[in-house]
Amino acid sequence: MRKNEDNKNIAVIYWSNSENTEIMAEKISNGIDETGQKADLYNVSQFPIERIEDYDKVALGCPSMDGEALEKNTFEPFFEEIESKLKGKKVALFGSYGWGNGEWMRDWEDRIGHTGARLFDEGLMIKEFPDDAGRHACVEFGKAFASF
Repeated sequence: MRKNEDNKNIAVIYWSNSENTEIMAEKISNGIDETGQKADLYNVSQFPIERIEDYDKVALGCPSMDGEALEKNTFEPFFEEIESKLKGKKVALFGSYGWGNGEWMRDWEDRIGHTGARLFDEGLMIKEFPDDAGRHACVEFGKAFASF
């Protein structure tokens, strides 16, 4: 397990139906790494739930799915399992979307607010495939989260 300079562990955990949110996760992780800290990057299906306790900062990524909601078969059960373990952690949210107005992100931010975690800024949303500007926004988001 890699630790960043402040001895604070940072995880970037995502679920992606297409590569959109996966690319966002990779670029956010790159941004964290550019600060000299190190991010541990996980697809949600590969993240051992018990490891959530090892992290002081957690960036969570999930695209908007059916009716502007978190993905219900893999990500939602994962999030429900870690939700009570986020108290005191610094949390950032991100994801891609294809339609809607970001209601899923606002609902997710509200849920984080009830966990006792400290939410970093507003969730980062990118419509569909992250173009060059979107990828740059992800790197900058990662850098800012690293210093949060």
